[in-house]
Amino acid sequence: MAHSSGTTDSPGSDTPGSDSRDADSPAADSPPPPAGSDGVVGGTRQLRTMRADGTPVYRHRQPVSMPAVAVNRLGPTASAAADAARDTPGPPEHRHAHDFLVLTYVEADAGAIEVDGASRPLRAGEVHALLPGQVVKPVVTTSPAGGRAWSVSFVPDAVPALASVSPLSWTRHPLLSLFAPQAGVALVPEPDRDRWSRHLADLAAELAAPERLGAREAVTSLLTRVLVDAARLAPRQPDTRDALVERVFDRIEETFREPISTADVAAALGYTPGHLTTLVRERTGRPLLEWITERRLTEVRRLLRETDLPLGVVAARTGLRDASYLVRRFRGHYGVTPQRWREAQTR
Repeated sequence: MAHSSGTTDSPGSDTPGSDSRDADSPAADSPPPPAGSDGVVGGTRQLRTMRADGTPVYRHRQPVSMPAVAVNRLGPTASAAADAARDTPGPPEHRHAHDFLVLTYVEADAGAIEVDGASRPLRAGEVHALLPGQVVKPVVTTSPAGGRAWSVSFVPDAVPALASVSPLSWTRHPLLSLFAPQAGVALVPEPDRDRWSRHLADLAAELAAPERLGAREAVTSLLTRVLVDAARLAPRQPDTRDALVERVFDRIEETFREPISTADVAAALGYTPGHLTTLVRERTGRPLLEWITERRLTEVRRLLRETDLPLGVVAARTGLRDASYLVRRFRGHYGVTPQRWREAQTR
C-alpha cells in the first residue's frame, strides 16, 4: 500500500499518484458494485477509485434532490416498515473502502467484519461507526442465517449542523463522537433498541419516497436524531491525537485555498511526498492527497450552497485551477455537476 517516494502532483492538481486511479478514467467503471447494493435506498454505491493494492473505494451516487444519505437493510425484514429497504443477502464479500461515513446498527447477531485487518464481531444491540478510508471485509463464514442489521451511509454535510465542518475536524465534532479514534463501537440499552429500529425504518421509508412532501427535511431530521443517539452512547476517550496528523491537517487547513500539492505539504513538514503519504494513510486510512481533495471539495460545496459566486471564483477560492477543472473534479467525486448540485440545494 505504500507510495513510491517519487509520487508527486503538479501544483493545484488533484490527480492521484500510484495509490489510486482517477474515477474519470475508464478503469473506474470496470469492476462491479458491491454485492447487495441494489438493496440500498437513497442512492447507490459507485466505484470512485482503485487503490494500488486492488482495494476498491466507493462513493455515493445520490439523487441531487435528496441529502447524501443511504440506508441498507441486511438480513430478513423485521417489520412492514422495514420493507422500504429491500432485503439483501449481506454486505459486500470483498475488501473495500468508501469515501463516506457508515453507521451500522445490529438488531440480531450478524457475524463479524474485518476493519483494517482487525476482526470486529457484530453483536445484537451494537452500533458500529466506520470512517472513510477504512478497509472493510465481511467475514462471510461467520454470518448466521438470522442476522439482521441496518447500515446508514452518509456525507456529513447531509446534516445541517455538520454542513460547514471541515473534514479535518469530523472526528472531533460532538455529533460524530462515535467516529473518533479508538471509539467505533457502542451498545444500545435493551429498552432503546426498538426505537433505534423504528428510526432507521422511518429513515428508509423517507428515502424511498423522495417525492413526498418534506422528505428531504425528514431525512436530515431522522439522521440527526440517530447521530445524537449514537454520540450519547460513545465511550469517553482520552485525547489521543496524533501529533504528525495534526501538523498535516493544520497545514492543509492553512493552505488548501492555494494551488498546493502533496509535495508542497510534505516539503513544509520536512518529509518526502511518498513517505508522508504513506504515514498519513497508515494513521488515518486515507492518503494525503485524499485529505487535500476532501477539504477543497467540502469548501466548494459550502460556497455553492451559501453563495451565488461563479464557478471560476469558487475554483480560485479552493485551490483548483479553473471552472472546467472544478466541474471535472466535482463530477468525478460526487457524480453530479456543481451547477446541478447547487440548484438542488435551493429547491
